[in-house]
Amino acid sequence: MGKRKTQRKNMAMLDSDDDSCNSISSSSTMRSDRMSVSGTEEVELNKDSLLDEAVDALYEKRGSTREKALSSIIEAFNSDLQRQFVEKKFATLLHQCLNSIKKGSSKEISLASHVIGLLALTVGPGDNAREILEESITPISQASKSGSESSKIASLLECLAIITFVGGVDPEETEKSMQIMWQTVHPKLGSNVVTVKPSSAVITAVVSAWSFLLTTMDGWRLSPKLWQESIAYLSTLLDKDDRLVRIAAGEALAVIFEMGSLEKFAAEAKGSNDGSISEGNKSKEGFSHIQGLRGKILNQVRGLSVEAGGKGSAKKDLNNQRNLFKDVLEFLEDGYCPETSLKIGGDSLQTSTWSQLIQLNFLKHFLGGGFTKHMQENEFLQDVFGFTPKRRNLLGSEHISNGQKRMYKSPNSVISKARTQMLNKQRMQSKDRNFGHFSVNAGDEDS
Repeated sequence: MGKRKTQRKNMAMLDSDDDSCNSISSSSTMRSDRMSVSGTEEVELNKDSLLDEAVDALYEKRGSTREKALSSIIEAFNSDLQRQFVEKKFATLLHQCLNSIKKGSSKEISLASHVIGLLALTVGPGDNAREILEESITPISQASKSGSESSKIASLLECLAIITFVGGVDPEETEKSMQIMWQTVHPKLGSNVVTVKPSSAVITAVVSAWSFLLTTMDGWRLSPKLWQESIAYLSTLLDKDDRLVRIAAGEALAVIFEMGSLEKFAAEAKGSNDGSISEGNKSKEGFSHIQGLRGKILNQVRGLSVEAGGKGSAKKDLNNQRNLFKDVLEFLEDGYCPETSLKIGGDSLQTSTWSQLIQLNFLKHFLGGGFTKHMQENEFLQDVFGFTPKRRNLLGSEHISNGQKRMYKSPNSVISKARTQMLNKQRMQSKDRNFGHFSVNAGDEDS
């Protein structure tokens, strides 16, 4: 089968250039530039004062006041990268948001979780990001176990995924966060534990956040038992009625296949015979189980790629499902990953692996209206995707503050540390990851 490139087209944000503006006399240009700089500084001061007021409002007793303040902070972080503000108010903002998570309403918890995620993306990897993860993981875990509001739980898990993605250095930290997510749909049962069946929205959020963190892991480190549990569970989700659940499960399985982890699991099961008859029988049973699971998943994927619309089904979701599972099927049978291109301003952000696509979709969803701004100015995210805007000339701009210049120029800055850490992580991934495809042929079954 020939290679098919999947293009997900987005509306481009156009930059306008008018060279005729450069013909104005030098004296008037200098005068207008001074006015422009002055006006920009005034706007920045106004933004900072509004943010200061919003942070102060987080100390108020009335919950609705805190909710309104958190909404204002989210809007400010989406519209601009608040680097200077974060330099001054990092600790205050973090701990007030954690207080909201501990004692606030479901709405306040959702908003505070989103602010913490935005805070992590703004500071980038480094000491502050590690502090966010270390201080937040316990309150987030506890809050996700209390109550059953789907939107609250989804926000908490999305936040956990983001702060682990940015601040997690050791694989054990990422595994811990993934385990917290897993326990939301598979709680550890005890004599005094009453289980509440998770909603479709919660299952979708768990699987999406779990998959997002899986893209940063070396799958060969994870135990065969964990793979067997996760793959079997994801296979059951492909049969669920909720289409968004099926899509999330399909994306998760695509990442697992890309990592070559199922093949590794099957090879371990086949080769784990230590000579004893009992162990040999267990090995054969385990290998047969994996082979059966492989075949089942392939059939499920094939069916979902051509599913007819059911009564009352949303056409958009149906098309998204068909397109996704056609891509997954092509990958399983021929080893081709979907290639995507997304317009950001006048530049294109391209992906060529499932891991990149999952990361892109998750971050687009989390950042919402702030995605374009972050991709144009957030060097951490640019490093994640290898994306360099052609018009990025921040250091040469007279509008950038001295504090921002320090953040970019210093080798010990947050930005520099972010770049170093992310590049190191990517190098380790490229070294260890085994990209293979998940074809199921008669010859493979017998081998």
